[in-house]
Amino acid sequence: MSPFNIQIDKTWTLFLDRDGVINVETVGSYVVNWDEFQFCDGALTALKTLNEFFGRIVVVTNQRGVGKGIMSFDTLKEINVNMTGAIADAGGRIDSIYACTAVSDNDQNRKPNVGMAFQAREDYPEIDYRKSVMVGNSLSDMEFGKRLAMHTVFLTTKHEPFPMPHDLIDEQFPSLQAWAQSLTAEMVG
Repeated sequence: MSPFNIQIDKTWTLFLDRDGVINVETVGSYVVNWDEFQFCDGALTALKTLNEFFGRIVVVTNQRGVGKGIMSFDTLKEINVNMTGAIADAGGRIDSIYACTAVSDNDQNRKPNVGMAFQAREDYPEIDYRKSVMVGNSLSDMEFGKRLAMHTVFLTTKHEPFPMPHDLIDEQFPSLQAWAQSLTAEMVG
């Protein structure tokens, strides 16, 4: 149950991290081509459900592998096109993907810095950060969301759950699917 009892409707925006949220994260490595990309269990179903709740759904992802030369920007674009196509085929939607390929942690677009959120609002001026949810699986994702007063949802796909309450985390779930199911249950209940 949401601790803030937020009422999500089509005026809300969903910000999603990619690795460990939408697709299986290879901890300590990178997804460097489409053949290595694998959706998390239930992610496609979750994205279809979330499509019904949110007016905008965007991905904000740190992709340092491009900046390091481990993969090309064209390969990242190919992964994004294939991913959004598969999500759309399953009844979901991603409106835009913002990727920070910089190597430096100081880059304005590298989470927890908020440059990608500013890019999203430039493309979609109706975005209100206070009516936005950030879903990710790292504390930098949570800090990104909190810097803009977003509601934050932490997925425990690579870390143990944190003791709650937590300054950066409003809710935590084991997967995107579990969170989407909790939203559906709240709307029904």
